[in-house]
Amino acid sequence: MNTVIVLLIVGVVILGPSAVIAAIGYSTIKALGRNPSSASKILMGTIIILVFVEVLAILGLLVIFQLFGAK
Repeated sequence: MNTVIVLLIVGVVILGPSAVIAAIGYSTIKALGRNPSSASKILMGTIIILVFVEVLAILGLLVIFQLFGAK
């Protein structure tokens, strides 16, 4: 039972940031299509957001490993 709970939590921790990354990618492409001259500003904002999303995903995995790791 403990393994099923861990797998469900890890799935949520991985799928959450994955959905955010997909939404960011879609929005970035849409914004670049509307205004290609602001590519540098859009790229910088996108990189910052992606870094924060990845940090949250890594922190979530670290918390899972700490809570359910071998004792």
